[in-house]
Amino acid sequence: MLSDDDFAALFDAYRPRVYAYAVSRCGRRLAEEVVSETFVVVWRRRDVIPAKAPLPWLLGVAHNVIRELYRDELRQAALDEALRGWTEELEGDVADQVAERATAMKALSTLSDADKEVLTLVSWHGLTSAQAAAVVGSSRSAFFVRLHRARRRLEAAMNNVTAADPRPAFVPEEEK
Repeated sequence: MLSDDDFAALFDAYRPRVYAYAVSRCGRRLAEEVVSETFVVVWRRRDVIPAKAPLPWLLGVAHNVIRELYRDELRQAALDEALRGWTEELEGDVADQVAERATAMKALSTLSDADKEVLTLVSWHGLTSAQAAAVVGSSRSAFFVRLHRARRRLEAAMNNVTAADPRPAFVPEEEK
């Protein structure tokens, strides 16, 4: 294992080369971050640093750090795109949609697990009835019956949630 002094010497000797590699792979903007992360990994794994010619090993660590940075950026970009898609789906009054969603979620929470499963397989997961039937292990016709009954129970539960809501409906002044 490297001592603190040996690690400092390794850092001083190879930092410029790791930085140059990082700049060539991801540009100056991210190069410092890559170098920092690379040497954090090197510090944690200082017991496995090859004694002879550590540069290839260091550049391999830097390569992996860059790959992780790109994965993180791709994940973030995918999340941003999904969030933009959700906001673009919202049309009309957002408050009404939030209230409807809250009512649906409350009603859904009152249903049995079997009803929740058939409803979410079709609605949230986007499966066809044949695919959803295969998931729950039933025939397509039996699944249709289960789905129909679950939808009726959800509708009744939503009516119960709406009827039980003690808050008065908002009526704008000009409509009174």
